[in-house]
Amino acid sequence: MSSGAVVSPDQVSLGVLVSSVGRDVIDAAVAGCGVGAKRSDGKLPPHVVAYLTMALCLFADDDYEEVATKVTGSLSRFGCWDASWTVPTSSGITQARKRLGPAVMEQVFEGVAQAVATPGTRGAWLRGRRLVAIDGFEVDVPDTPANAGEFGYAGSGKHRSAFPKARVVALAECGTHAFLAAEVGAYETGEQTLARRLYPRLRDDELLTADRNFYSWDAWDTASRTGAALLWRAPTRLALPVVAVLPDGSYLTVLINPKARGAGRRRQILAAAEAGHPVHPDEAHLVRVVEYDVPDRDGNGTGELIVLLSSVTDPADATAADLAGAYHERWEHETANDQLKTHLRGPGRILRSRLPELVHQEIWAWLTVHYALSVLIARAAEAADLDPDAISYSHVLRTTRRTATGTAGFSPSGLD
Repeated sequence: MSSGAVVSPDQVSLGVLVSSVGRDVIDAAVAGCGVGAKRSDGKLPPHVVAYLTMALCLFADDDYEEVATKVTGSLSRFGCWDASWTVPTSSGITQARKRLGPAVMEQVFEGVAQAVATPGTRGAWLRGRRLVAIDGFEVDVPDTPANAGEFGYAGSGKHRSAFPKARVVALAECGTHAFLAAEVGAYETGEQTLARRLYPRLRDDELLTADRNFYSWDAWDTASRTGAALLWRAPTRLALPVVAVLPDGSYLTVLINPKARGAGRRRQILAAAEAGHPVHPDEAHLVRVVEYDVPDRDGNGTGELIVLLSSVTDPADATAADLAGAYHERWEHETANDQLKTHLRGPGRILRSRLPELVHQEIWAWLTVHYALSVLIARAAEAADLDPDAISYSHVLRTTRRTATGTAGFSPSGLD
């Protein structure tokens, strides 16, 4: 999203960011984590530290004191900052972040992250199902002994990565690019492991798209039991026997639990499906297969066969073309990752935090800021009757950074 329509400063200052990350959510997270202020006259109470931590993500190029200087005027306007106080030092902010701990910002994200798209949001739906995607990315963190011990490196020996890496797997809303849920782990923790913790978060009005790296029988079984519809790319060499060919050219197959005892039992399951009998979900799932070619993807004159698996088995609910188009929307998660890493964080930049607990805190603050910007873009797109893809993310980010210093883009609301 490097070009397209823009959002005016007036739109940014209307309080969309404030309503996305309200003071009440932060206070609830602080109370839930038991890290309330010890002194009533402290100039860095927990809710101020939470907003400063988000501001550190918004102004990735600035040091602690510069960021604090930029946002204290906004905090003062909303009753959180006494004009007689001096701007805190970098060490003061670091100590305050340690007191806040790693869990508050995670709970803040959980408290604000929810479905953003409305029925009128373009590119967000397939026949009444909200399109969501699951994907992962890596985050470089400062090369300290503590971070290395917590997160580990990619590779080893002379091929080892320069920095330790945290791994993040997230659910994102395709139409708005908003992250709805996430799991953070060490680099050695696989994407499938982190994804398994996210599947229970799915809703029965969603359609989850996923790349072939996420497929396993257990993963499909876990995700499908939530009631959400699934649309995943099949891994190479997955056996997909044809149970029935459908009028639109797609076909039905069965995914059989590898734990099904013996080849004889697997033949029985397949025969039952071919006869139109239901399969037991502990042993197999009846799914639909959609195949199509992507010509000359790599520019070398060759094509690529895409094989999709879907729990939407009736063409009346979604045609093969519908499902192929919906899978293409999975790439919107890549756009969200790019917004987060290239634009908000900055290309090639590592996080600030030199301690693991602060890395976790920073990642959740980072996700929260991205979520707030996604809400802003989605609402601006709806007001202009545009697809959110038509709004320039870079412009919105620049405008938000400007207004955050004067109109409290991340200011508290609902103060006593």
